Amino acid sequence: MKVTAFVASARKRGTYQAACRLMDYLRVNGDIETEVVALSDYNLELCRGCKQCFDRGEEYCPLQDDRDVLVEKICESDGLVLATPNYSFHVAGRMKIFLDRLGYVFHRPQFFDKIFTNIVFQGIYGGRKINRYLDFVGNGLGFRVVRGICLTSVEPVTEKSQQRIDRSIRRLGNRFYSALNKKPYGSPSLFDLMKFRMSRTSIRLMLDESSRDYTHYRDQGWFDAGYFYPVRLSPTKRLVGWMFDRMASRSAGKNGTGDKTTQPSA
Repeated sequence: MKVTAFVASARKRGTYQAACRLMDYLRVNGDIETEVVALSDYNLELCRGCKQCFDRGEEYCPLQDDRDVLVEKICESDGLVLATPNYSFHVAGRMKIFLDRLGYVFHRPQFFDKIFTNIVFQGIYGGRKINRYLDFVGNGLGFRVVRGICLTSVEPVTEKSQQRIDRSIRRLGNRFYSALNKKPYGSPSLFDLMKFRMSRTSIRLMLDESSRDYTHYRDQGWFDAGYFYPVRLSPTKRLVGWMFDRMASRSAGKNGTGDKTTQPSA
């Protein structure tokens, strides 16, 4: 297996060192290849908001930079860690630029067989909200999410602070390693099921062949699927999923696209 960490800080200190310690822990506890990637070493331009990736496909992005190199690193990995300092009570700028450039994946999630977590490093407070934000992002991209950690310390880091940091990293490493070794697919939560069924039904009814979202969902077989990936839904979730389809269908009808009924999916 391989785990890759993307680090948003340009300094090879607190945040970067925390990511390295997590990678060291994973290597010690299993046959895992690791890589720590400093986003500052790659060329990432600001998203222009042209929506070409949404409408036509990510390959039509006018920005010719290193986005696809980083996406390929994710595709080649079994697990991803996003590590960022707390800058102005949010992720560092390089991390936000990278996530903005992945906007099309929120429309067309793809990383279902991979594990995700995050590390936030801060000096004072506010990091827990960033953890929750990144957990939400990981879920939206399709990952199976292991709840991230917030590490607090001022410089220079004292021995006591470092011991506390190491304990938190070990606990995260245990949870992350356990998730890596579980079967790849689990039954979706009702919230995740709602997101999928309402999205796919809205896309089917409100878009057409000219939209990349529509052709992607069609080609993946998602218009007739119970969920993004093969999973046996309980009778209750099949019924609830059908209700979500109906809700999305009625909403599309109000927008002038007509009301096409859908049947419960397996």
